[in-house]
Amino acid sequence: MTGLGRLGDLWRRLDVTLRDLPLGLLLLAASLVPALHGNGTQVGGVADRPLDALGLAAAALQCLPLAGRRRWPALSPALVASGFALDQLFGYHLFAGTAIVVAVMSAGAHLHRYRRTAVLAGSAAYVVLAVALSQAGPGETLAGYVLFYSAMALSWGIGSWLRSTRIAEAEYRLLVAAETRAAERTRIAGELHDVVTHHVTAMVVQAEAARYLTAAPDRLDQTLAAVTDTGRRAITDLRHVLDVLDPGRTAPAPASDEGLLFVVERARRAGQPVEFTEEGTPAASRGSADLVAHRVVQEALANALKYANGGRTTVRVRHRPEEITVRVGTDRAGPSGVSPGGSGRGLAGLRERVEVLGGDFTAGPHEGGGFAVHARIPARAPVAGRA
Repeated sequence: MTGLGRLGDLWRRLDVTLRDLPLGLLLLAASLVPALHGNGTQVGGVADRPLDALGLAAAALQCLPLAGRRRWPALSPALVASGFALDQLFGYHLFAGTAIVVAVMSAGAHLHRYRRTAVLAGSAAYVVLAVALSQAGPGETLAGYVLFYSAMALSWGIGSWLRSTRIAEAEYRLLVAAETRAAERTRIAGELHDVVTHHVTAMVVQAEAARYLTAAPDRLDQTLAAVTDTGRRAITDLRHVLDVLDPGRTAPAPASDEGLLFVVERARRAGQPVEFTEEGTPAASRGSADLVAHRVVQEALANALKYANGGRTTVRVRHRPEEITVRVGTDRAGPSGVSPGGSGRGLAGLRERVEVLGGDFTAGPHEGGGFAVHARIPARAPVAGRA
């Protein structure tokens, strides 16, 4: 961080009254400059009077309360207005009179309660001041009083506009934060669905098969070992997903790192005859496209285990420099619409993942009564502005 950056950070850490005080001190110092005497705000036409102790008090009363214009938005303008009245009634006409504009604008921007009461009280006080000024001096024209009141009303209006803008920005930030949290919850729910559905489906199918293998101890032991292995893998993948929620973790592990062949072999051990074909060479580093392709195969095989258990399943993956294509088909019909007994998130989640990368995704029955999932996943992010 540069020196200016450190100074800026230090300044922002100061109390708001300390940050607002320099403006008041600057106006007070300007009021003490002899060349500016009698050149300040003038309402009422009272004859000029040389600066004396009372004039110094009037200047201080107008300038120093500006330090509290944001912390005490009702008290600060009241004190400034009192100093301004003293200034005008005795004819000092100090440069400090400029503070009334700042005080009224700040009140419009930072006063949250009794705003209408403040406007009525300020208007009434101005009427009293106008009457007192008319009696103390030669008087001001009606147009002059109206012009000054209009200037104060404009200052209040500018402050109110700043306040409404600040509130709108705060509401927008809250809305963006809420949408971000919702999107993150949806993403995590999708990750959990991908992990849990695939592994637990395989475990259920393997456990069901084990019931019919009591007469074959070797095959029963192999099936139960597969159930144990799948359960351990589910726990590992769940830990990877939950690590994303750890704010101290800067590089969470990928949700799955076993490769497509491992997923296919696990489905085969669960009793699903899978024919697997992979063309081309996968990228050296697994990116978003590879991870999405992995999820497509994983979810499609989970659906095959649920709805086409024991039916011949084909998995074809083709790697190209510009894209990855995945096709998973079964000889039996799969789920139409929402999966029976399921949440329907699986295929919908895959579609969202693929389309985010600018790809295409289809899933549905094909000729012959089977079910097919097809995905085309670009290896590079879509160009901005392209549909």
